[in-house]
Amino acid sequence: MDWNAVQDALPLLLEGFRTTVLATVLGILVAAVLGLATAMAGRAPTRLVTVPVKLLMEFVRSTPLLVQLVGAYAFFTSVDPLTIGIAVLGIHYATYTSEVYRAGIDAVPRGQWEACRALSMSPRRTWQAVVLPQAVRNVLPALGNYAISMFKETPFLAVITVEEMVFEARQYGADHFAYTEAFTLAGVIFLLASYPTSLMMRKLEKRLGH
Repeated sequence: MDWNAVQDALPLLLEGFRTTVLATVLGILVAAVLGLATAMAGRAPTRLVTVPVKLLMEFVRSTPLLVQLVGAYAFFTSVDPLTIGIAVLGIHYATYTSEVYRAGIDAVPRGQWEACRALSMSPRRTWQAVVLPQAVRNVLPALGNYAISMFKETPFLAVITVEEMVFEARQYGADHFAYTEAFTLAGVIFLLASYPTSLMMRKLEKRLGH
């Protein structure tokens, strides 16, 4: 292990780490919002809405993330690769967060729905004041875990030329013939970022469970 190479590669990898974090934060925001919208659309009273939504979700879940990234990159040639990566990550994970939201919504006691109807609350008011606050609170740990999973899958963005951390590690390794140092450093940075976050999610899950 050449520690001089590690020290030399660190600034470059930290620059790529900023892109990795940006893609993760924006991607999970897209997944959270789109997943909620999809979960609510799946509860629509008409099959004209629910059937297309379910088919689209199954299609996205049944195709590899890497294939989706390459396909979107080839199709949207005029769009910035990072924007494509964020959108694909968000849409891909939205199919999973929607199931989490669905479970959170189903966990709201039926008596509360009936109480809202008894109080003549509008459907919009019922969702805003009663259902969504409880559902979102219940799914926060799961959303956090999906954010960690997304963070660890951002290296796929290198395939569409997004200069995230693994892309920078590969570039440094090729330029200085120091692949071991570059990729080991990238792995350590991933570990230092993801492991404490996973511990926080476990504590949050235990706290919300009480």
